[in-house]
Amino acid sequence: MKMVQPMTYRVLSLLPFLFFLHIQLLPTGATTTYNVVTLGAKGDGKSDSTMPFLSAWDSACGSDHPATVYVPLGTYLLGKTMFSGPCKNGDITFRIDGTLVAPSDYRVLGNAANWLIFDRVSGVSVYGGTLDGQGTGLWTCKRSGQNCPTGATTLESSNSNNIFVSGLTSHNSQMFHIVINNCNNVKVQGAKVSASRISPNTDGIHVSSSSGVMILNSRIGTGDDCISIGPGTTNLWIQNIACGPGHGISIGSLGKDLNEAGVQNVTVNTVTFTGTKNGVRIKTWAKPSSAFVRGVLFQHATMVNVQNPIIISQNYCPDNKNCPRQVSGVRISDVTYQDIHGSSATEVAVEFDCSKEYPCNGITLEDVNLTYENKAAEASCVNAGGSASGLVKPSNCF
Repeated sequence: MKMVQPMTYRVLSLLPFLFFLHIQLLPTGATTTYNVVTLGAKGDGKSDSTMPFLSAWDSACGSDHPATVYVPLGTYLLGKTMFSGPCKNGDITFRIDGTLVAPSDYRVLGNAANWLIFDRVSGVSVYGGTLDGQGTGLWTCKRSGQNCPTGATTLESSNSNNIFVSGLTSHNSQMFHIVINNCNNVKVQGAKVSASRISPNTDGIHVSSSSGVMILNSRIGTGDDCISIGPGTTNLWIQNIACGPGHGISIGSLGKDLNEAGVQNVTVNTVTFTGTKNGVRIKTWAKPSSAFVRGVLFQHATMVNVQNPIIISQNYCPDNKNCPRQVSGVRISDVTYQDIHGSSATEVAVEFDCSKEYPCNGITLEDVNLTYENKAAEASCVNAGGSASGLVKPSNCF
C-alpha cells in the first residue's frame, strides 16, 4: 500500500485550500476601520484595555460592510475577552501591530479557561500581533506541587467557521497557546509559538471536534505537544512545521471517555523535530472506548535526537488510576509512515504498543531510516500488524 489516502480524501484535503483561495479573490469593497486607541485603549501595558477592544469588536460585528479592528504598536493589557457572535458582518479583520498582554497575576485568569476567545463567528481573519500569556508564575506554582489553578488557553476559536490566522506570535501561555474547537475551515499559517521546555500543559496548537483545519509554515517550541489532535478531528492538514522543544505531534490522548468521537483523515507533511520527547505519536487511554484512529499519513519527517521518533502507545494510565489492568478500546488502522529519517535519542526508535483487545492493523512503513548513536536502532511491536516497503531501518517487527 503506497498511500493511505483514497482519491476521495485527496479531493477533501484540497477543500480548505480552495476555500481560502476563493475568499482571497472575492472583492471586499469599502472597509470600515475601528482603531482600539481611538476608542480608549492605552498601549502602556498597564491600563486595562478590555472594554475598548470589546467596543471595537461590537462595532465590527454589527457592521453592514467589511470591517477591520486595528491594534497599533504598543502593549495592551487585556483581561478575559470574548469576541462573540453571531455577527451581522461575515468579513472581519483583526490587524495587530502591537502586543496583547495578560494580567501578570496568574490567579486573575487561572480559572477562566480562556484568555482570548472567538465564539460563534464566521469569516474572521487575524494578521500579525504578539500574545503574551504571562504564564511563568503559574508554571512555577504547578511545579511546586501547590494547589494551583488549571490555567487559561491564550487564544481559542470555538463553534466558528472560516477562520484565518496569519503571522501570530504566542509565548508563555498559562496552558494551551491556540485551540481550535468545534470549527470548520480554519487556516493557521506562519505562527510562532514558544514556552519553556519545562512549562506544563502548554500545547502549541490543539485541534478537536473540527474539520477542514490547516496548520502551515509554523515554528513551535513548548513544554508539551507542539500540535495535539483531539477527538472528533477530521480532514486535518499539517505541513512545514519546526517542532522543538516539546512532546512532538500527537494524536490523542484518545479514549478517556467511553463514548468518544474518532480521528480520521490526518496528514502530517514535512516536519522537523529537534530534541523533542516524541516525533509522531498516537496515544490512547487503557480504557474501554468507542473512539478510533484511521486514515493517517505521516510523511517527510526529519528527527534530530528525538527520544521516541515513531510511537503508538495504547496503555496510557496516569498514576495507575481508573484504568489499571484494562485495555484500550480505541481501534487504530490504516496509518502510514513514509520517508521518516534522522536520529533517535533512545535505542528503540519505532515502538508500536497496541491494544490487546483491538490490535493495530494496516500499519505501513515506507522508506524509514532512523539511527541511534550512528548505529542501527531497534523496533518494538506488541499487538501490531502491517507491512513495510523500500528501505526500512530499524527492520520492521510485524
